[in-house]
Amino acid sequence: MGVLMSRRQTVERVQKVSLAVSAFKDGLREQPSTRRRAEAGTARQGTLEQEVQEGEEEALAGPSQPEESSAGKAAWERLRDGRGVEPEEFERANRFTPPAFIRPKRELHDDEPPDISLEQREQILNDEMCEICEVWTAESLFPCRICHRVYHDGCLRRMGYLQKDSAVEVTETAPTETGWSCYYCDNLNLLLTEEEMYSLMETLRNCKIIPGVCLTLDDFLHYKHQVHKQQFERTMPEAQEEQAALQFNALDPDKKGHIEWQDFLSHESIQLLQKIRPQNALLRLLTPKERERARAAFLALDQDNDGFIGEGECRQARHTWFRKHQKEMLSCNVSISHVGPISEGSPASSRNGKSPEKILPATKQEETSIDWPRFLRENVAYILAARPNSAALHLQPLA
Repeated sequence: MGVLMSRRQTVERVQKVSLAVSAFKDGLREQPSTRRRAEAGTARQGTLEQEVQEGEEEALAGPSQPEESSAGKAAWERLRDGRGVEPEEFERANRFTPPAFIRPKRELHDDEPPDISLEQREQILNDEMCEICEVWTAESLFPCRICHRVYHDGCLRRMGYLQKDSAVEVTETAPTETGWSCYYCDNLNLLLTEEEMYSLMETLRNCKIIPGVCLTLDDFLHYKHQVHKQQFERTMPEAQEEQAALQFNALDPDKKGHIEWQDFLSHESIQLLQKIRPQNALLRLLTPKERERARAAFLALDQDNDGFIGEGECRQARHTWFRKHQKEMLSCNVSISHVGPISEGSPASSRNGKSPEKILPATKQEETSIDWPRFLRENVAYILAARPNSAALHLQPLA
């Protein structure tokens, strides 16, 4: 630990010099207020930024290509910061500057099992004021289906987070059971700590993955082969290659022949979380809204109210958690196949209403019974992977 802290302190000193040089070069193009905000946001990120710059300089060693080098560094910086749009890319008139994002840190108690009761329901309270402008305007605020934040669509536009069809998506889905994820919750990469993000960036750089570029099936399989070979020092088995191909199809629901960068990044982020963090730590990432949806899903599957469901029913929940994005499911007729977006006021969340549709005829005596804690542990990664607004399945359930 002592060596690590010493290295960080050294890198931070170097970064301060780098920031001073950058500020001098960009001083004529930036307004004073914008520069102060940018410096405040980047000063705390010096450690990782310097590492990224050093890696890029090594990768670009050879013929001098200053323009490509600058563009590459900017792409890696956006990846590090978890931001898709930089303030410099905005039209300065009538634009807000995105807030600096501080990556989470692991706590000592994160690996301990959290107390998430099935019987004790949680009160869901949204913020009263817009997260961006901090103004209350009642019905015109759009809530996030994952966290407590609410937004004005106009504020989201000025932040650069609503473009083209996304504005229609927010206004149509945010007030419904399907819901809409805000720009914090939509990006699974923001769940990674600084150390985890650095590990992912190293993997991407070693496999020659360029940030912001779409991946074809060949690109995706080549990347998976390289990662497997680096980790296990042997060729990836054919069965895993077939599973990777299925994951590619899940990330390309529109059959475009490629997967978008943000979908690939979210997939790799949730894969890394599964590999590095224990299930108890992942459970602590769930928000009250997600825990309530999980309760509603479990209670809808527990038709005889004995506190257990069948293993097949648990797999069914895992496979259907992502169906919230299908437009034909925006009605109020909720069934077991609509596990993901069940809300507190939906028909399936009430145990006094009609019994949900039975999908699996097998009885609990014929298969392994699963209680509430195990249901949460086995589904937590899929619940987190269902956060993005994209129709892609960022974590394909195993058959």
